[in-house]
Amino acid sequence: MQSTIETISQLERQVVLSVPLDVVEKEVQKRLTRLSKTAKIAGFRPGKVPMKMVTQQYGPQIRDEVITDRVQENFNAAVREHNLRVAGYPRVEPKPANESQNNQLEFQATFEVYPEVTLGDLTKVELTRPQVEVTNADIDRTLDVLRKQRATFKKVERAAQKEDRVMCDFTGRLDGEAFAGGQGRDFAITLGEERMLPEFETALAGMKAGETKHFPLTFPADYHGKEVAGKTAEFELTVKEVAEPQLPLLDEGFARLLGIADGSVESLRNEVKSNLQLQVKHRIEGLMKEQVMTAIHQHAEMALPKSLVEMEMMSMAQRMSSELQKQGMKPEDIKLSPEMFRKQAEGRVKLLLAVSEVVRQNNLQPKTGQVRALVAEVAQTYEEPEAVVRWHFEKPERLANFEALATEHNLIEWMQTAARVTDKPMTLEEAMAPTLSLAPAAENGA
Repeated sequence: MQSTIETISQLERQVVLSVPLDVVEKEVQKRLTRLSKTAKIAGFRPGKVPMKMVTQQYGPQIRDEVITDRVQENFNAAVREHNLRVAGYPRVEPKPANESQNNQLEFQATFEVYPEVTLGDLTKVELTRPQVEVTNADIDRTLDVLRKQRATFKKVERAAQKEDRVMCDFTGRLDGEAFAGGQGRDFAITLGEERMLPEFETALAGMKAGETKHFPLTFPADYHGKEVAGKTAEFELTVKEVAEPQLPLLDEGFARLLGIADGSVESLRNEVKSNLQLQVKHRIEGLMKEQVMTAIHQHAEMALPKSLVEMEMMSMAQRMSSELQKQGMKPEDIKLSPEMFRKQAEGRVKLLLAVSEVVRQNNLQPKTGQVRALVAEVAQTYEEPEAVVRWHFEKPERLANFEALATEHNLIEWMQTAARVTDKPMTLEEAMAPTLSLAPAAENGA
């Protein structure tokens, strides 16, 4: 069945789909006959319901289903005939009766196709690859953190200092009145952890058990408690106890506590080093991914399908709403419009299409062995790894996440061979800094 595709705009297309009425009626009767054998209507046994009653009750619904199926089949055939890649979902509308033939129903399907993606010269992209060596100092620093996490505290009579745990009572007042969240009893604070506002910790430092202090505290303008944000409160603070940390010795007992079977401190250091090296590996992969994705995004040009952008906007709004509800917000208090996410959605759709084109042009699709290796790696965390692997390979859709990871790996590896890469020595602390980004700044309109 030949069809004519009309070009409406750069990406928008339109096609008229015809459904012969006699084909519809034959299929409706066929489905009603099949349904009549199992239909349940009060007063009749299954299979004994008069055909007229089956038609009255189920006819309209089945007719709609048949028409929908036939329209979809015709649309799919038109898409195959013209070798089109449809972006999003078509908008199907019935044509007015005066425009349709008497012996058939006609529908107009409007849809978008995927754009042509133009990629710049990715061989000119400059990437920075961190080079990090885990040193003995890094291992010592990590062991100190582990010891502090398992510290016990011993009561002292001296003034409080950094890393001490201070037990205190406090009351905050605004205009002489106590406010919600401004009181604490037997409240434990470890100086230096920065769980409290800096002014509060500063007031605590140097105080001894039994001492009381009054001091003003100005809350930041962006403080999470809106009723006190930007205001100055008067606090009364009483220290009840000061205790200093007692770190466990770095010995056999500590090593065994951390799961080292032979209790060897050297084995513990090797374990810490291996863990740090793995963290560094993942961190470098993340930094390289960020650079690669930014470069691809900036070197790609295309028209964006409105349908894909709108779908992404809706998805982002729904995810944000779910997150806010998990944090305790009531659905009726969440005022989110998909339009708020348009710019982000456009960026995500552009990146997705650009990455797909780089993968296609350079044959970076995942190999079966890669996917199986990723599945096997995850399966090792289960009691029956082989059963987990079999389960994933039973249905293709269960492998989607692993295929995406493998594709991403291939893309990043390919970019590191195609682009200009500069190795940059870094310390562990520099590489692991949360604020570190090696990606170039986004271009205007990107």
